[in-house]
Amino acid sequence: MGAIVAIVGRPNVGKSTFFNRLIQRREAIVDAVSGVTRDRHYGKSDWNGKEFSLIDTGGYVVGSDDIFEKEIDKQVELAIDEADAIIFMVDVESGVTGMDEDVAKLLRRVDKPVFLAINKVDNAQRETDAVEFYSLGLGEYFTLSSINGSGTGELLDALVKVLPEVVEEDSELPRFAVVGRPNAGKSSFINALIGEERYIVTDIAGTTRDSIDTKYNRFGFEFNLVDTAGIRRKAKVKEDLEFYSVMRSVRAIEHADVCILLLDATRGFDGQVQNIFWLAQRNNKGIVILVNKWDLVEKETNSVRDFEKKIREAMEPFVDVPILFISVLNKQRIFKAIETAVEVYKNRSKKIVTRKLNDVMLPIIENRPPPAYKGKFVKIKFCTQLPTPYPQFAFFCNLPQYVREPYKRFLENKLRENYDFSGVPITVFMRKK
Repeated sequence: MGAIVAIVGRPNVGKSTFFNRLIQRREAIVDAVSGVTRDRHYGKSDWNGKEFSLIDTGGYVVGSDDIFEKEIDKQVELAIDEADAIIFMVDVESGVTGMDEDVAKLLRRVDKPVFLAINKVDNAQRETDAVEFYSLGLGEYFTLSSINGSGTGELLDALVKVLPEVVEEDSELPRFAVVGRPNAGKSSFINALIGEERYIVTDIAGTTRDSIDTKYNRFGFEFNLVDTAGIRRKAKVKEDLEFYSVMRSVRAIEHADVCILLLDATRGFDGQVQNIFWLAQRNNKGIVILVNKWDLVEKETNSVRDFEKKIREAMEPFVDVPILFISVLNKQRIFKAIETAVEVYKNRSKKIVTRKLNDVMLPIIENRPPPAYKGKFVKIKFCTQLPTPYPQFAFFCNLPQYVREPYKRFLENKLRENYDFSGVPITVFMRKK
């Protein structure tokens, strides 16, 4: 469970460039994940071995200046609520603007670490100009140029010093998070699960200050339900912006083993639900999709099969995910939903003996080796599952750099055909033997 850092500031000060620079460094180290650009406002970064999630609050607001004012205030308030540290970005070219003063006023009241970052400082003259930002009353500032990266190191050094230490929880119990957009029926689902039988439910204050873990044992299952405060606390912000549900989901998702993604059948698998799905997928969490309110859908025009097909098309290439049609109101298939989440949890922690894995995979590879690249032949000699909390496989070969994405996907599909990894993202690495 890493720390969350939010970048706030008015439009066009260079937040996105800065954000991209921080996560790109990271994406370059990790095998570039397909579909990273689908959700440009959230990424992981690390500095000196400390990992954190980065959220860029900009880029969501389109509208006139007065709408901007309101939206920026909302975004800043949300960042204050949800993040562990805040980077407030301003731009030396335009100097201190009214909107900057506005944001500073909100940030001065916070007891969280706030870093004032003055962007576009790329010469001595601008270094001098930056002094006027002292007037914002936020104390020391950092000057940087997000385009060429100068000055970012100093800012990050200071940032990681104040981030909370990550406490790994040693809970033997699986952790399930119920996520989805507002009004999909998350609270009702949780209430239907817990029922009136509150006495078998124990509330443990979450280790993060705002997620509450509910220990649940019924029907022979025992697990922790990760409930974000977004569900318990009436949000100060009207959650109509895509950004808010995604931000609210980040903590819950990072904190869980399996994400139960609840969607409203009458609205479908829309952009916001997809964003939450990709977030869970990129964090390598188990996923179960629940289509709620199916009883309200026009059955003449919609069949379960067509509806499911649409969802799977939108999820590509990660389509091996259970999809269940439920009704929270009529308590239909709620138990099945939990049963499925437990199966996905088991799939995610499945370990395959190396010898058996090779017995299965090597003949498949021999049958269909990677395509030759520039006349060079790739020979895969051996494969093994890595000792990580979720399924990752290393295939050892002579020329890992020549194995392209489609072949890795082929290997992943063969792993899925031979072993049940339903609901679980798999990573395939090519390594030099």
